[in-house]
Amino acid sequence: MKSDSTAPAPSARELWLIILPTSLLFVLFHFWGNRSNVAMESSSLFRWIGSQWINPGGDFSHGWMMPLISIGIVWMHRRELASAPRYQDGRGLILVILSLALHWAALRAQQPRVSLVALATLLWSVPFYLYGWPLARWLLFPCGYVLLSFTSYILVAFAFPLRIMASALSTVILNGLGIAAVRNGTIIHSAAGGAFSFNVADPCSGLRSLAAMTALAAPYAYFTQRSLPRKWMLFAFAIPLAMLANAARIVTIAIVAELFGQDAAMSLYHDYSGYLVFFLATLLMIGAGALLHINLTELLQRWKKNFSPNI
Repeated sequence: MKSDSTAPAPSARELWLIILPTSLLFVLFHFWGNRSNVAMESSSLFRWIGSQWINPGGDFSHGWMMPLISIGIVWMHRRELASAPRYQDGRGLILVILSLALHWAALRAQQPRVSLVALATLLWSVPFYLYGWPLARWLLFPCGYVLLSFTSYILVAFAFPLRIMASALSTVILNGLGIAAVRNGTIIHSAAGGAFSFNVADPCSGLRSLAAMTALAAPYAYFTQRSLPRKWMLFAFAIPLAMLANAARIVTIAIVAELFGQDAAMSLYHDYSGYLVFFLATLLMIGAGALLHINLTELLQRWKKNFSPNI
């Protein structure tokens, strides 16, 4: 037999253990995936989530890319997956049963978003049961990222609190910059000469920035950070960063209105400032990731060596 450094090719049995569960999951969630407004939508859960993603101006129109990124990560780790020890794990079977029960309850309650959670957990728990933890741990992030793509829509429930926070924070920053502003709910007024008065509506709530930043931060943290705590720290950092970026956008719109009038601020600049602010937020996230790479113990030792007095 010829030795090779590459991963061994899967046997016929292993191929069937991949093809059969995948086919069963596809059939289940395609034909019995959705019972919410089937006449107007579809019984397919895949078509249902696809309809949520294809809205060009939607807050989650980037969602279709996230499962593709997960597939790419699985492909990158194909050698580790192929060489991982294999054994059946009863804990995975328990998760499979619970996930199927969750999907059944979601069908009864006509809650396709809950069925999406069940689908994401099944994508991980089925390999966990069939192949064991050594293989399942490599699938933990890809399946978790798929779950994030399915559950980001939960953020819609926070749209109004985000509007309140964005308008309040923007008003504080404007006053700190010397531009007198007052807030009435989600409406920001100029307190000086009436240069601007605009409502922080749902599209400006920061929901889109938050969804996009978390979608970007998760794989960036996964690939760039060495330890699990630092991965989670960088991912969590995306949340306040997205909120600050959105407040910065609102502030700059007010500044443009103060200088050139509200019509100028609410037309071209309003439409394209989001891209600029998101780019700056991405640079800040990259900078935060670089800071997390710093070895604080080594940095302290260098500081003592260079600055401590010689006795």
